Amino acid sequence: MPAAALIPGLDEIVRRGDPKRRADAARRISELFLQGAANFRADHVDLFDGVLISLVPHTELAARADLAERLSLLANAPRGLVGQLAHEDEIAIAGPLLRRSPVIDEKILVEIASMKGQGHLLAMAERTALSSDLTDVIVRRGDRDVVRRTAGNAGAAFSTDGYSTLIKRAGQDGVLTLKIGQRDDLSAEQLRDLLAGSIDVVRRRLFDVVKPARQMAIKRAMNEISGVIERVEGGRNFEPAQRTVIALHRAGELNESALLGFAKAFKYEESIAALAAMTGVKIATLDQLISGERYDPILIAGKSVGLEWATVRALILLRLGPNRVVSPADIEGARVNFARLMPSTAERVVGFWKTRPQV
Repeated sequence: MPAAALIPGLDEIVRRGDPKRRADAARRISELFLQGAANFRADHVDLFDGVLISLVPHTELAARADLAERLSLLANAPRGLVGQLAHEDEIAIAGPLLRRSPVIDEKILVEIASMKGQGHLLAMAERTALSSDLTDVIVRRGDRDVVRRTAGNAGAAFSTDGYSTLIKRAGQDGVLTLKIGQRDDLSAEQLRDLLAGSIDVVRRRLFDVVKPARQMAIKRAMNEISGVIERVEGGRNFEPAQRTVIALHRAGELNESALLGFAKAFKYEESIAALAAMTGVKIATLDQLISGERYDPILIAGKSVGLEWATVRALILLRLGPNRVVSPADIEGARVNFARLMPSTAERVVGFWKTRPQV
């Protein structure tokens, strides 16, 4: 099947034809290929590929999008043309191919993932299989929706570094925690790291949605996490408080109501131990932050885990002590600042606290 046999005068159109003639030729040749694709040999496909690469860029966006959609379903689609279309910025063209085309090379996928936007990454995240090289790029560059979709893809593989990045991001994203926690390829160590960085309500939700075998693994991981009493240097003894909080956790009763009760009763050690368990921040770090001169750390910690103002107010009063006279203006100022504080900002700060061994 020589190139000239595809349509009369093709060589002339490719070399010197105006855009309209090239677009018309591209439409006719594309249709010819699509009609006979099932019967074409590899050399025939290569012939179409060489011709269409020169012609298709001259077609309208809608025509390229339709062609990409139809090519995405073919196991013998022209590789060069598919790669060309997959590189387009318009997601209506690149999207179908990135989602499901079986002929895109791994190298091309990684290249596109490294340079294109979130729409392209989201499309790739829907492929039936994703290599660890590709997911390394996706979890590094992807936004929240992209990373969630990738983590929920059963056909995705993750490197050790990729999983570390996922778990770190999950510390600020409960939905992502649930998706990672349900993955069959998650190791016991990775599960423990995931749970250690999550809040209690997310842990309980994960336990409810996973398979029975994973529920047993979660129990073991939580026992490992909760069974370690943190040693805190200084004048206060937090060990009895930690044992109290661990018991509450095991009974499923470590929640905001319990924290509020500790704070109202001016039980400082229990309050700090409970808040540490809920935020994932070390007790020593929280103790030093909250016992300082400003109440800002209480606002930040409370906002990061969604506490109500009543609980945050009780923690502020706890910090000041039962015998301190508190100015209504100071409390109102704290309330206004708490209301203005964005959860995303608080979560970033708490994430920073988690990485510091001490303040």
